[in-house]
Amino acid sequence: MSTDISNIDPLALDEDIQIKKGGKKETASWEHQELSQILIKVIRGHSDEVSCCHFCFEDSKILTCSHDKTAKLWDIANGAPLQVYDGGHSAPIIKCALTPDSKRLFTASWDKTVKAWDVETGCILWAFFHDGIVTSFDVSSDGKYVVSGSDAKYTLNIIDAETGTELCHLEEHHRSTITCCRIDPDSQRVASVSSDKTIKLWDLETKRTTIFINKSGHGNVISDCSFSPNGRYLCTASWDKTLRLWDIKTGQFRTQGAVTLDEGHAGNISSCVFSKDSSVLVSGSYDKTVIVWDMAGACKKLVLKGHADWVTDVDISSDKKWILSSSKDSTVRLWNIENSDHIPAVIETRKAKGLKIVKCEECGKPFSINQMEDSEFISKCVFCRLASPSRYRLPSPPSL
Repeated sequence: MSTDISNIDPLALDEDIQIKKGGKKETASWEHQELSQILIKVIRGHSDEVSCCHFCFEDSKILTCSHDKTAKLWDIANGAPLQVYDGGHSAPIIKCALTPDSKRLFTASWDKTVKAWDVETGCILWAFFHDGIVTSFDVSSDGKYVVSGSDAKYTLNIIDAETGTELCHLEEHHRSTITCCRIDPDSQRVASVSSDKTIKLWDLETKRTTIFINKSGHGNVISDCSFSPNGRYLCTASWDKTLRLWDIKTGQFRTQGAVTLDEGHAGNISSCVFSKDSSVLVSGSYDKTVIVWDMAGACKKLVLKGHADWVTDVDISSDKKWILSSSKDSTVRLWNIENSDHIPAVIETRKAKGLKIVKCEECGKPFSINQMEDSEFISKCVFCRLASPSRYRLPSPPSL
């Protein structure tokens, strides 16, 4: 039986969370800490660097993969692995993802393969072999495509997710290693970023590059990228310690550039992800921290500290109450940020940036706005504005 993440008691201690296994009670590998007024839980179970993490099954479970060559599906309620996907790879697994129906798992490894697994049985359904090490991969939101990047001739591969058949093979798509590739929410375009500091968007239907950003402004390797859920924005993360926001729907970046988020991380940024409503961006870094960014003011809201080594990946729950992070320290951390708006440091940051919290007149939930915004759309949150687009226009992105 699945457990809703909202029902988890963030104050529960190790001794309060037990698993009954083989007639014997065993303490789950969770712990409770209080750090900067943020409640966290630590999941231990991988024996090496945890390279990727995702919320799944409507935020009731967690999916991870590791350099220990395994992928694991965890139950959030008790911190126990429900399924371990082992024996399929001979080298570290760098990425993992589920299809939208949660029936198939995909893993990408340095053993030059991407493999599809049956989630329930743990059986391997197919394997796709690359000429070089797999450096990135993603699964489309409709579950039809898998895209992967390989260091052999900097190749981008489009694969049929059902059969494992190669649909397209693009050699020298970049001039250097493809560090990340993502399929947009409409399953129409593939965004890829590289250590050559460029950004490309490739159309799945026309089979050509539609956007090529040669001068990204990043001063070092672009390590990750993430689409906003509506597909309008692309965020890029870099080893230059900055994040950049690109309006790829309107192409405004061509004349006005990208919005830069800096003054956040002290180290190379490894990962980034938008919240479901695009009001929050989360990033992870080699400086061992996770940062929560307020998109209304394009500013840093909260810094989460606690990992003992590089943060490799991040995710955020649908209700924005929980942050998930994985690390080279072999752990996964679950951070409860539900009450973060009441932390003094967050309040001071909001004041300095001219932000304020208002209550949505329709659903009653609080949301953040810039005090200079037009009063026409400050009375309702993003969700309620999306539900009535004819009456309310969405807020503009930060000034470019």
